[in-house]
Amino acid sequence: MHFSIKMKKEFYSEIEIPEGIEAEIEGRKISVKGPEGENSREFKIGNLKFEKKNGKIRIGHSSATRKEKRMINTITAHIKNLFKGVQEKFEYKLKICSSHFPITVEIKGNEAIVKNFLGEKTPRKCSMPKGAEIEINKDIITIKSIDREIAGQAAANLETVTKVRNRDRRVFQDGIFITSKIGREI
Repeated sequence: MHFSIKMKKEFYSEIEIPEGIEAEIEGRKISVKGPEGENSREFKIGNLKFEKKNGKIRIGHSSATRKEKRMINTITAHIKNLFKGVQEKFEYKLKICSSHFPITVEIKGNEAIVKNFLGEKTPRKCSMPKGAEIEINKDIITIKSIDREIAGQAAANLETVTKVRNRDRRVFQDGIFITSKIGREI
């Protein structure tokens, strides 16, 4: 006979608030202000406690299960990304590669328009999330944002809009590709 026992322990994670950054907690919403701007995030998680004490943010539960421990660690990573974003913007670099037809990329409002991709007459369009700063310099596209997820989503949208379908990828290597992400070259 097999019994599963749920072990519950007191588990708290503390994140130190860096100098020059203000952080506020309103229920489950954390707002952060820094030199680059301000950002906030709401965590819709069960019964975790969020509190600010002595220049630290403390997240935890008095009797946390494994699942709650994992959620605490995930929230800790998100809060650290909030701090990094308001100190220094997250940056993605993409390269426009074209071997067959010259590709042109335009940004109009919150939409990116890719013209002449593989000689297509109709331009390909994709939406850009609000809060992403997009700069095009010849064949290099730079995306900056305070929010890591917004910067990553904007880069992913540009990469997927130029995805080659129904052709041999070894021959048709045109497209827009991410060359450097946050913290690493690709």
